[in-house]
Amino acid sequence: MSKKLSRRQLFVNTAAGFGGAATLSMLLPGGGLLSTPALAAEFTDPLAPKQPHFPAKVKSVVWLHQFGAPSSLDLYDYKPELIKRSGEDVPASFLKGIKTSTQGGLGKLITFGRQWKQYGQSGSWFSDLVPNIAQHADEIAFIKASTTIGATHDISVLKLNTGDLRPGRPSLGAWITYALGSANRALPAYVVLYSGKREPPAGSVNWSSGFLPAIYQGTAFRPGPNPILDLAPPDGLKAGQRDDLDLLNRLNQLSAARHPENTEFLARLNSYELAYRMESAAPEAVDLTKESDAVRDQYGLNEDITHDYGTAILRARRLVERGVRFVHIVSGPIDGAGRGEDRNWDAHENLPLNHSLNAKAVDKPIAALLTDLKSRGLLDSTLIVWTCEFGRTPWGQSGDGRDHNPWGYTQWLAGGGVKAGYTYGETDELGVQSIGKAVDTYDLHATVLQLLGLDHLKVTFQNHGRSERPTVVYGDVLKEVLA
Repeated sequence: MSKKLSRRQLFVNTAAGFGGAATLSMLLPGGGLLSTPALAAEFTDPLAPKQPHFPAKVKSVVWLHQFGAPSSLDLYDYKPELIKRSGEDVPASFLKGIKTSTQGGLGKLITFGRQWKQYGQSGSWFSDLVPNIAQHADEIAFIKASTTIGATHDISVLKLNTGDLRPGRPSLGAWITYALGSANRALPAYVVLYSGKREPPAGSVNWSSGFLPAIYQGTAFRPGPNPILDLAPPDGLKAGQRDDLDLLNRLNQLSAARHPENTEFLARLNSYELAYRMESAAPEAVDLTKESDAVRDQYGLNEDITHDYGTAILRARRLVERGVRFVHIVSGPIDGAGRGEDRNWDAHENLPLNHSLNAKAVDKPIAALLTDLKSRGLLDSTLIVWTCEFGRTPWGQSGDGRDHNPWGYTQWLAGGGVKAGYTYGETDELGVQSIGKAVDTYDLHATVLQLLGLDHLKVTFQNHGRSERPTVVYGDVLKEVLA
């Protein structure tokens, strides 16, 4: 008979788990696996705070993913020539070097009568869809030469969050957590929030740890008044919970020692401990009743159209206040057709109605976040990133919609270390393609890491003998947008 105990045998030999803590203590020198220095060294806390490569400009990132891909041409990228040529065919000269996929061929160039205005000393252009964000023109650095690979949502969303077109690579938030650790051990270092009634399409692969240890993956908080399920222990189980948890941790440590290649054991150990600490800290962190009526109104919690997204945005501010490093917010579907149909920004038809509702849902809460962070002295230590998987074409689809455009669209940054009131790059006169240096996902990731004090070339992880990094083998920091 083998002298090695399987995990199941260990449970049996310790009287079905919790009743055998004394037996387990005899198996472990000093009463615990971590009591010997050699073994303790194997279980160095993977979430301990780590020093950046150089002084960081910001401590936290709020990643505002506008799922479904809004039209830059109807929000931020003012094109007088497109307005002038509306109703005409797309000149062939604007299509050189790209392959379009619009079903039924290219429609006519199209505009929807948006009203445009310049704001602030920067003179940045905004449409009438985002009047509240426009008030922060002089705090925003626009990237108007964004490009990506792929033109389907699942593929391009995955690339936006992980840098790859296929599942398996770590998300940007996971890399940041791996590189910097946690600043508040009572809360996850990487939190995902989303509005709407269901998890975003493609789901957790977009906040996965990929080939990094599982402890670095994002923790999703659900919409609604109770975003963290099963946080409190059932009645009657609170007493003795610490002892029970200690035993589970020791069992997982034994398994981790025998199978060091399986990071799930350490992830499970850390998740148990985090859950225990979160029992007291997390409910307070996400409890918006702690906020004044004025703040709740500022974020739009008293209006149906802004309530869900405003809730996520206000929770993000509370999490940033408490040291959460990366908050990933996905804009959720709303009743985008007025007929009970849940729609995100993906406006292949009826773009005027779709964008008026989606823009109204996010405009006030995002502007409130910028105002609130600034008033609390937190904007200088927080990076806000408005981002999307791609943009939309200047030609029409289905009569009054726009198709996907990965060749040139707008994203923006605001907060610490950002050159406020600045615009980097541009698209052509019709908004089809970027002109000059295009800004890929890898460049955006490299820039975010730079602001956190991390050199994207030096954040590495050995994966099956290959030294991996967040930006694969690409990426340039956008030094022009840094203050």
